[in-house]
Amino acid sequence: MLILRCPAQLQLLEEILRKSLPTTLPVLGTVMTVARGNPAAHEVLVDSWPHFSIVLTRLRPEEHRDPGDFYTNQLAVFYRDEGALQALLEGTEAVGHARAFQMLGMQEGLDEAVQKVAGARGLKVE
Repeated sequence: MLILRCPAQLQLLEEILRKSLPTTLPVLGTVMTVARGNPAAHEVLVDSWPHFSIVLTRLRPEEHRDPGDFYTNQLAVFYRDEGALQALLEGTEAVGHARAFQMLGMQEGLDEAVQKVAGARGLKVE
């Protein structure tokens, strides 16, 4: 996963995400916050740039103070391809399964994908 830090990239991503509202709403707010100074210490990750299949926003890892606090450890996701979501949940370092987290998204299939990966790993999902 690539972390977008360049203001021009964040601006372009914001424009792209606006075209797919309301499903992009969970990530769009964070992208806008990061592009405007990032007072909340978040980061925006994509699988590739500029032709991405998935966008993930999260608190920067160094800001995690309590691995059991799933309110603080919120992730927001928008994906164009369910395969990209599956790959994100199964194989990348972007989603750490060692701490509690919430995953926010407004697309069909998100809950099922999370349940499937958690079940395969023997993890509890609430």
